[in-house]
Amino acid sequence: MASEESPTMASAPPASAGTDTAGGTSVATSMDAAASVGTAGASVVTGAAPGRASTRAWTTRLVVVGLVLSALNLRPAITSFGALLEEVRDGLGMSGTVAGLLTSAPPLCFAVFGVMAPRLARRFGPGAVVCAGMAAIAAGLAVRPYAGGTAGFLAASALALMGIAVSNVLMPVIVKRWFPDRVGSMTGLYSMALALGTSLAAAATVPMADALGGHWQSGLAVWAVLAAAAVLPWLPLVGARGTGRAGAGGDPSGAGDPSGAGDRSGAEGPSRARGASGAGDLARAGGPLRAGGASGAGGPSGSGGASGAGVTPGVGAASGAGGPSGAAPGGGAAPDRSVASSGTGDASGVGTRSGVRAENGPGRAPDGPRIARSRTAWALAVFFGLQATAAYITMGWMAQIFRDAGVPAGTAGLLLAVTMAIGVPLSIVIPRVATRLSHQGPIVVAIGLCGLAGYAGLYLAPAGGAWAWALLLGISNCAFPLALTLVGMRSRTAAGVVRLSAFAQSTGYLISIPGPLLVGVLYQHSGGWGLPLALMAVLMVPQIVMGVLAGRDRTVEDECEVRGAD
Repeated sequence: MASEESPTMASAPPASAGTDTAGGTSVATSMDAAASVGTAGASVVTGAAPGRASTRAWTTRLVVVGLVLSALNLRPAITSFGALLEEVRDGLGMSGTVAGLLTSAPPLCFAVFGVMAPRLARRFGPGAVVCAGMAAIAAGLAVRPYAGGTAGFLAASALALMGIAVSNVLMPVIVKRWFPDRVGSMTGLYSMALALGTSLAAAATVPMADALGGHWQSGLAVWAVLAAAAVLPWLPLVGARGTGRAGAGGDPSGAGDPSGAGDRSGAEGPSRARGASGAGDLARAGGPLRAGGASGAGGPSGSGGASGAGVTPGVGAASGAGGPSGAAPGGGAAPDRSVASSGTGDASGVGTRSGVRAENGPGRAPDGPRIARSRTAWALAVFFGLQATAAYITMGWMAQIFRDAGVPAGTAGLLLAVTMAIGVPLSIVIPRVATRLSHQGPIVVAIGLCGLAGYAGLYLAPAGGAWAWALLLGISNCAFPLALTLVGMRSRTAAGVVRLSAFAQSTGYLISIPGPLLVGVLYQHSGGWGLPLALMAVLMVPQIVMGVLAGRDRTVEDECEVRGAD
């Protein structure tokens, strides 16, 4: 499924040879190649001591292992609960309303705790924060089944979700810092791992609970082992506030900026040509640039974002963490008239520019448009929020819908896993198709119709056509990578992409919070799934409308200029 939660965020596909599809540059992907074409001032360490080179190689391997293990842990806390929701409710005496509150907890925690990640990373370093995040996930998952009541279960779940929230935001930053020449391939690797963890928890939780004595507590707690394993690769990196492979002048830290996007002004090196400093530094070579986005964190479903989708002369999409989800926009944007001489970044991995020459035009502040003035920005934010609502309802309640229809618990978990997994290939295809259209409305309508058909099927014949409904809802939840692509396409400046991403995702997550809770309330008071499914179908209508409005061929900068001149 394309998961908040996207970053989401499936995944960004691996970069093709010679191309960095997620960083907004089109250059050679090896440091030696960058040096050979004469990058101005490139500082390549060629005579490093063998011991130092060996240490760096092992450290890089640790980062790769840490990324994969961490990505595997970003969704099991959510989908494992959905697979055993009935047993948890019975065991704790939990009402439908409280169960709805639990299914609303992920977007709430992402909105609240995700914004803390940049400040924590500036103080302690991204690697240390991700390590702490994995420890929080392990502790929360280990404690919550045995907390002794609903309040303890909620508190432990919040602890695990806090760890997920900060890791969501910072994992793309770590990719950008350690692998500036392989952002696309590394983003694809950890995004695939994220999607695998999402589907694996949905499919395997019930069988593991049965194998461990038939206790739901064991089925939930076992995922703490995977989270504890993800802590280990980060421990050697906890003190390395400024680690990274692509610093100028042989400084692996990226100028020592703990955000992972060191200020490159005045320091040209191999990383500068690749946009290693944050979101989409501009390549010095002329010609069209790939404006891929790396959702990194995936969105609500754990699928990644649009990567390498579209061609943009002169602007890289914000790769890193655009909002609370840690997902960054992708897709092609309109031409950008700004030229970045250097990039600085905050801990979210989204760079700002020092020394930018930009044609701001009347009514636009030098640091970007006033997003709240744009109707397209509001349409995109509502679209993002409604698709996140559908995704979290699906993750939290779909398995229970099938079980109430007589589908065995293990099969219901597999159906949920199919819904999650279908987004992996589609999150690669949909953004590429979207960037080839002047209006993305037809894609929005097609995805929405799949959702409406899936909800209708769940109401009319939930067990008889279960696999078809799971497939349709998986397609419907691919609205997430489309939303990320639209973020990149609806802005033509780097500052606009950053602001639009933050606005759409933060506002969208807040919009998505009440949906799963309301489904739980309706389920409890109606005693069936008729009203909740009707609510989901009704919410799909404004999602389609807002998506069509957000898909129009215009930019937020132009709208802000017009409204500012009125």
